[in-house]
Amino acid sequence: MAEKQSILGRIAQLAKANINALIDRAEDPQKMLDQLVRDYTNNIADAEQAIATTIGNLRLAEQDYNEDVDAVREWGAKAQSASQMADQYRAKGDTANADKFDALAKVALRKQMDAEAEVKQEQPMITSQRDTVDKLKSGLATMRDKLGELKSKRDSLVARQKTAEAQQQVQQSLSSINVLDPTSEISRFEDAVRREEAQALGQAEVAAVSFDSQFAQLAAADDNVEVEARLAAMKQGKSPAAAIEPTNVTPAIESGQYAAYPSADN
Repeated sequence: MAEKQSILGRIAQLAKANINALIDRAEDPQKMLDQLVRDYTNNIADAEQAIATTIGNLRLAEQDYNEDVDAVREWGAKAQSASQMADQYRAKGDTANADKFDALAKVALRKQMDAEAEVKQEQPMITSQRDTVDKLKSGLATMRDKLGELKSKRDSLVARQKTAEAQQQVQQSLSSINVLDPTSEISRFEDAVRREEAQALGQAEVAAVSFDSQFAQLAAADDNVEVEARLAAMKQGKSPAAAIEPTNVTPAIESGQYAAYPSADN
């Protein structure tokens, strides 16, 4: 009986548990829910076994009770029959048989009284066992509902946690992209193009410097040719300037192709 009371107390305690409050106070709600699911599952199994045992004992007690009730009726019927036989023999003047059947009627009445005592003794026990079974069944139904609620909340919590983890991964993947500015990637591409254009300009300037150097070298080569020509003229006894052909402007002036400079007198 103590075991059944313990099971009943555990069922009542778990049935009254506020799942939402437990979740709010838990440091790790998922672990707490997993533990509650295991506790509820184990206690439901214990409750089912206790209920089965209690129901079995109740059915045995009910069978004994029904047998005692039947015994009360049977011994009452036997006492009535023996009493009637005694009356019949006494009416005939057969006192011996009359006393004999009266004695049998008294025995039957004592048996009936014993059966009635058993019935009275069994009634409160059966009533108590029936109440216990009803409470166990009600608590078991509540626990099963709680277990379903626990599993639903656990599954919902796990799904929310996985969703949150997925969202965090997406946010981390997009952390380098400004999702509020759709032109951010265009700006990146534009920066890359500008860097390529700047590289091309630099290469063009390098090429220009190379051309200027080549032209400078060409001018230096022309100077060297002139120097060599004047040196050759000097060796021939000519003036260095003689190496350059003078421009013969006289025929052009005489022909009137060029206008003469006016003299100071004019």
